[in-house]
Amino acid sequence: MQSNEILAVVDSVSTEKGLDKDIIFSAIETAIASASQRHFHEDADLFVQIDRNTGEYSTHRNWIVFDEADEEFHIETHISASDSGLNLGDLYTKQQENVPFGRIETQAARQVMLQKVREAEREKVVSQFKSQNNQLVNGTVKRVTRDNIIVDISYDAEAILPRDRLMPGEIYKINDRIRAILQIQEVEGRGPQLMLNRSCPEMVTELFSIEVPEINEDIIEIRGVARDAGSRSKIAVKTNDGRIDPVGACVGMRGSRVQAVSAELGNERIDIIIYDDNPAQLVINALVPAKVESIVMDEDSRSMDIAVNQENLALAIGSRGQNIRLASKLVGWNLNIISSEEAEAKVKVDETEFLANLISTLEVSEEVAEKIALTGLESFDDIAYAEDSIFKSFVEDESEIERIKGAAEDAALLEAMGAITEEEDNVESLTGLNLEDKDIQKLSNKGIKNKDDLAELAIDELQEIIEISSDDASKMIMKAREHWFN
Repeated sequence: MQSNEILAVVDSVSTEKGLDKDIIFSAIETAIASASQRHFHEDADLFVQIDRNTGEYSTHRNWIVFDEADEEFHIETHISASDSGLNLGDLYTKQQENVPFGRIETQAARQVMLQKVREAEREKVVSQFKSQNNQLVNGTVKRVTRDNIIVDISYDAEAILPRDRLMPGEIYKINDRIRAILQIQEVEGRGPQLMLNRSCPEMVTELFSIEVPEINEDIIEIRGVARDAGSRSKIAVKTNDGRIDPVGACVGMRGSRVQAVSAELGNERIDIIIYDDNPAQLVINALVPAKVESIVMDEDSRSMDIAVNQENLALAIGSRGQNIRLASKLVGWNLNIISSEEAEAKVKVDETEFLANLISTLEVSEEVAEKIALTGLESFDDIAYAEDSIFKSFVEDESEIERIKGAAEDAALLEAMGAITEEEDNVESLTGLNLEDKDIQKLSNKGIKNKDDLAELAIDELQEIIEISSDDASKMIMKAREHWFN
């Protein structure tokens, strides 16, 4: 490739594509290096430098300075310290003769250059839309394929709407207008891509922002959204002005605002509830009109047992468990619906187990154990650090009080050590699945503590908890199940 040809290509492509000349030069350097590679060993580390003024280029090769006696020494990638005159670990570079290009090399270089230019064009377009990431955009359907819908979102930009991110039953034809959430995503081997999504929770949030001016004015906040696309959504709203009813503002006069959002989403049912910082109250709000009788919270596992009377049981659960599932997603806790009768029975069982534990662990009589329970002390930790005066009404000997509190302190310590060991084992178990710490925490918050818990999940259930592709979710679940078959 002649120097004048290189400069002509750079000028032409830069003007036509609107790209910086340095980007085109870098693409040609990569292309020449790639085409030259076939004349060297496949492991050779080559790079090309082009003079930006003359168009002349030079080919260079890198070696790593390595111990020649090491069995991993590779003559094509390594060079000894004595031959290079450098220290171990340094990079040794030597200029090579430029490879004479024939038809095959020229064609190979052309393909690589075009690919790099297309990537640069795509990155330029993506950068223009970074400020609109996760926001609603309008577009026109340009092309419909089996797996995707290609949408024009501006005169020079296209976005991809995968069919699995449409709402159930939606059909689009060429030239149809469409609204969707723009999501910039990294695609392996292709870099950042403009993707669209109509089934995500942000779709509901953005549509309400358009229909409800108070949201854009920060008078009303949408604090959470849980969605079954095309079927039902729950949104939690909060007002920053006590004079305004956030639910009424989102519903609108005669339901005009919520109906406009619902119509855009294929008549999806939308429940609007009042947000509360107290997760138990938020659950009560989310399950309306079902009436909650009682709630038992376990903060360690972030789960709640919710008791409702028999008449409200089906209403609280919803069709195919949809109501309780959406409420759980909205609150971020695992919710278990039980009848009032079951809740009472569970309380009695827990009380009996606690009494038996007190008798055996603290070595006290049944009468003393019952009186300890009646004081409201609910754990060994509570007993160990309670005031002596609490026990004096039923234990006269002060030394016996100290013995009971000491035994409780030992039991609390053993419980804590057991919990820590179990947590470490669980984390180590999940770490073997190449999960990031933040994803392990998200799984733990949802009660997924070890491989067995993860192995029982479906692909879509795992995707609801952490951000992961369907293929990666499938592979992770199968890896978690490996020990079942070994």
